[in-house]
Amino acid sequence: MKRNVLIILIALILFLGSSATGSGQDKDKKPMSIGKFERIFDQSVGEDDVWYMNDHCFIKGPEGKWHMIGITGRDKPKQWAENVLAHAVADSLTGKWEKKPYAMAARNDLNETVLWAPHIIKKGDTYYMYYCGGHPDHRKYQINLATSKDLYKWTRNPGNPLFMEGFDGRDPFIFRDEIKNRWIIYYTATSNPEGGNHLVGARTSTDLIHWSESRTVVFTDPEKGTWGGNTESPVVILRGGWYYLFIGPGANYVTTRVYRSKDLLSWVESDLVTTLEAHAAEIIKNDDGKWYISHCGLERGGLYLAPFFWNDGIKE
Repeated sequence: MKRNVLIILIALILFLGSSATGSGQDKDKKPMSIGKFERIFDQSVGEDDVWYMNDHCFIKGPEGKWHMIGITGRDKPKQWAENVLAHAVADSLTGKWEKKPYAMAARNDLNETVLWAPHIIKKGDTYYMYYCGGHPDHRKYQINLATSKDLYKWTRNPGNPLFMEGFDGRDPFIFRDEIKNRWIIYYTATSNPEGGNHLVGARTSTDLIHWSESRTVVFTDPEKGTWGGNTESPVVILRGGWYYLFIGPGANYVTTRVYRSKDLLSWVESDLVTTLEAHAAEIIKNDDGKWYISHCGLERGGLYLAPFFWNDGIKE
């Protein structure tokens, strides 16, 4: 009898040890990975100078084609302006991209000093493009809105700015919260308008035009400063009950850190699940159900795309 009990105890210990090891492996497994980047677009084509692409977005147009709109500027000769938005169109996400005239140019009469990091969503038959318009005072950077029916002709919202943030409040990303029937705009800023901890802020809306007066800080980075920082280019993806926050660039320019939380208004440093080699990354789901990640930046020679793989076991 004692021998049987001993055998059972040993078996139980081995089973629990195996389960613990398995759980550790699952916990340590990166929930996502990326393939090889391929260049899909170069703003320099047809230009005398060398141009770069930076923060951008992808959206399907009313004609069924993919559109890309994003920051562009001159690499050679170096000219820091970023006051126009590049525009390109393709039949497929991975296909040949055709350069189009600028989507929009900054208006000095509206205190727009830059055009940064557009994010576009569609509601009904209208496209809403949120972007940073800058401001002569870096403590009052504008988050603005323009609308369009075709992604070519844009009309600025007469109520711009939607709100102002410092230092250099920018990089808006719109997320639909179906649970509470609201929209959330995520963006990067600092703890004080004059500078401080780099953070990701959020505001809410029910109509995409009027946003909450005060912000909610959803992530705070320990690093302090003014421009730049580690909380740029926020992207939020809901998958399997988890909210994934993608931000960058960190100490390495080509870095995107990924955090995971059950709360779409709260991430902390311990929520970090992986780091990806990409700058100003967008996460896109193609028509065929496959996922992709983009990459760009100063002196990168254009815009790149790579396969993006979820390793969470969830079937599409």
